[in-house]
Amino acid sequence: MEVLASVASDLGDAIDDMESVQVIPLSGAMTNEVFQVKWPTKNGDAYRKVLVRLYGEGVEIFFNREEEIRTFECLSKHGQGPRLLGRFTTGRVEEFIHARTLRAADLRDPEISASVAAKMREFHNLHMPGEKKAELWKRMRNWLVQAKSLCSPKDIKKFGLNNLDVEINILEKKLSEERQEIGFCHNDLQYGNIMLDENTESITIIDYEYASYNPVAYDLANHFCEMVADYHTEPAHVLDYSKYPGLEERRRFVQTYLSSEGKKPSNAEVEQLLNDAEKYTLANHLFWGLWGLISSYVNKIDFDYKEYARQRFRQYWLRKPALLELSAAQDEIVDAFVASVI
Repeated sequence: MEVLASVASDLGDAIDDMESVQVIPLSGAMTNEVFQVKWPTKNGDAYRKVLVRLYGEGVEIFFNREEEIRTFECLSKHGQGPRLLGRFTTGRVEEFIHARTLRAADLRDPEISASVAAKMREFHNLHMPGEKKAELWKRMRNWLVQAKSLCSPKDIKKFGLNNLDVEINILEKKLSEERQEIGFCHNDLQYGNIMLDENTESITIIDYEYASYNPVAYDLANHFCEMVADYHTEPAHVLDYSKYPGLEERRRFVQTYLSSEGKKPSNAEVEQLLNDAEKYTLANHLFWGLWGLISSYVNKIDFDYKEYARQRFRQYWLRKPALLELSAAQDEIVDAFVASVI
């Protein structure tokens, strides 16, 4: 409340009566708890709104909080997302964006999807601090070490964690064989991290905890994978892979993404990125499977993280034979492993 009073003062208001402050929980967040906080302005006939983010317990295991704050501030200077208004030990105060968060169904709207694709391209082209190389593989290996240290022997066996070192190595080798474009990626572009101003139809991407340099194909893959989720349904953790976007829907998104800077891509460029993104769904499944497993031990938010992890790992093993073009014998080995562990 002290920080809020200071923020109010900086914005030209004064909070004299804390009972006048209204706090409204916002649903859908799985790493932090998020609230809209508002209070009467000086003239009393309008409300000032800010967003307060309370950091989830134990989530620093996933990223460096100070680095995330620096990313947040740097993106703000680039005109991306909200401004940072204040900080306290367990959270921060951000500018409240007067736009609505997308719903799961919005990602299937062709016009909204096209706007997201163009905004994604703009985000990927940002010049941010840090070495322009893929962070994905190092992060997954670190998370695997964390998952093994937290999990019971039963869960280590159930989720096949002792096999994942090999799987990560295979993926890195297979997916890095050809030169791929590296950009500054959001890495968590689910519908809840995208906001739409319905007056201007402009898109804002928010929440940068997992942002880093990565292959842009990985970020597209992440977005496609998130189309199977609706975190505002009950139960929120259930993923419906029948909703995964079909080939033409993905091709349209990639075409718009590559065309958004005014240069028409060749058919070969579209098909290459489309194919790369599909293969990178495998890395996404491992990445978020490990995230879910670790979260089940460290995060107290009401969400079935372990079941979420099981679904992501299962999808990895189901899709691996086709996407990595395994032989029939290798395919049988994978099938047996899926049946035995998940």
